[in-house]
Amino acid sequence: MSRYTGPSWRISRRLGISLSGTGKELSRRPYAPGDHGQGRRSKLSEYGLQLHEKQKLRYMYGLTERQFSNLFVRAGKIREGKHGVNFMILLEERLDNMVYRLGLATTRRQARQLVNHGHITVDGKRVDIPSYEVQPGQVISVREKSKDLQVIKDAVEAVVGRPQYVSFDADKLEGSLVRLPQREELDADIDESLIVEYYNKLG
Repeated sequence: MSRYTGPSWRISRRLGISLSGTGKELSRRPYAPGDHGQGRRSKLSEYGLQLHEKQKLRYMYGLTERQFSNLFVRAGKIREGKHGVNFMILLEERLDNMVYRLGLATTRRQARQLVNHGHITVDGKRVDIPSYEVQPGQVISVREKSKDLQVIKDAVEAVVGRPQYVSFDADKLEGSLVRLPQREELDADIDESLIVEYYNKLG
């Protein structure tokens, strides 16, 4: 399955989450898209709730179904910790997400484009793979030739706060993953146990 490239606002309203990070999609039209979006929704089944939660997290990080399920399998092979929490930490370690968390982009989609276009380096080497797994201590920087990009300057200026598990130097436009995040520092709107149940049912 290919990555979704359609209107993010439509998906945000359907899943009840803000993919832009601004919340504008839901404040303007706090109901699902379509002719029946404002009508009463039927109650979701147990499977429907699990699928809905899985789709929320997948679209939030912008992964294809294959990427998402493969990462879930990897998380299950980590001996320490809970499967669902380990899965969310692996998602958080992706380079495109780290670029977003550092405030070099306003959305994960924008961060993925910066990585794809070769504007980002890790420990001084250009990395153009959004799924690259960042390890604690590695330095993520903007390439010297890309430091004057207005989109990056605007993103840095718009930052209100950053997670405690990252550090950032605004003058150098570089930062790092200081440590792995704790579950309470990750998205509270996600119930990862439902996602684990969803994949367990698939076998």
